[in-house]
Amino acid sequence: FKLALGTSVALCALSSVAFAAPVTQSTKAVLADESMLLKAGVKVLATEPSTGVAYGEITADQERKISVLAHEAGKCGGFEMLPESTHKGLTAQSPLLTHVFGQLAEREALNKRFTPNSSRFNAMLLNPTIANAVDEVSADNLKKTVVAMASFSNRTYNGKMPNDGVNALKGMIEATVKDATVPVVVELVDHRSIGQKSIRARIVGSKRPNEIVILGGHLDSINQDWFGSKAAPGADDNASGSANILEALRIISHQEAAPERTIEFMWYAGEEGGLIGSAEIASDYKAQGKDVVGVLQLDMTLFPGDGAFTLGSMTDFTSAWLRSYFENLNSLYIKAKVVQDKCGYGCS
Repeated sequence: FKLALGTSVALCALSSVAFAAPVTQSTKAVLADESMLLKAGVKVLATEPSTGVAYGEITADQERKISVLAHEAGKCGGFEMLPESTHKGLTAQSPLLTHVFGQLAEREALNKRFTPNSSRFNAMLLNPTIANAVDEVSADNLKKTVVAMASFSNRTYNGKMPNDGVNALKGMIEATVKDATVPVVVELVDHRSIGQKSIRARIVGSKRPNEIVILGGHLDSINQDWFGSKAAPGADDNASGSANILEALRIISHQEAAPERTIEFMWYAGEEGGLIGSAEIASDYKAQGKDVVGVLQLDMTLFPGDGAFTLGSMTDFTSAWLRSYFENLNSLYIKAKVVQDKCGYGCS
């Protein structure tokens, strides 16, 4: 699982800009690990040294190389595309570059200073409501969702019909919550830079509605040989994470009472093109001053790469506190094996 606080670098990076000459239409301005850009043959234009996050401009061929390299390593994404409007006419001396890289470095330093408070976590008591909810998880439901999403030839964000799979998934979500015991609002989210839409389902909190917890994953898929049209069922990447989120929505929406905080369930568009959908949503939330207190990102949760009943916890560009909190919840309720790993910047 990919964990990050709402004030994490995921949001910080969304104020990022290009830091060199204006980018032509044949390239994308991106942030990624410096090592990833170099492997893909991309000229690095600026780097934040403590995190290794770099800025560069990539061609379509280099984008494909980055995607292949990331997926061959069992990772996701690999880069974050910067909106064109943020980088036109800016240079490497832009104060915005200093701001973005400064926030990345600050988050990294904060995580290094974090010390788990074992006494606090040891004081956690098993909540019967949560334990019963965990027991309600249905493997059959997860399989049904994955099979349905993978039945589309592809869910590519830049294909001819990018929203066929999106609309089908929205229908599945609406069917899941039609008899919910707490109100759920399901809606499509338009994006400025791509035609594919994201999906958002919201349960408003009963006591602290302005505090938002987000459970998310991307809904698009990719074929490593061809972008746009070739078959890309994306069962593991990422119908699996999408299915997990839908099952969580089913269970939470059928409880006796709404949660104290607002929970938003997100299925993001255009992740394979550089975190496009999630980046726009996070940027908008930041601009609107929304209080996102926690984010859980699920990607490629189906294939047991490290063995059955194993969770992968990404330790880079995530919240050390929130990871520790989730791992203690796992010890209390799930008892799965947790494997710590790194995914690089721009990972899902």
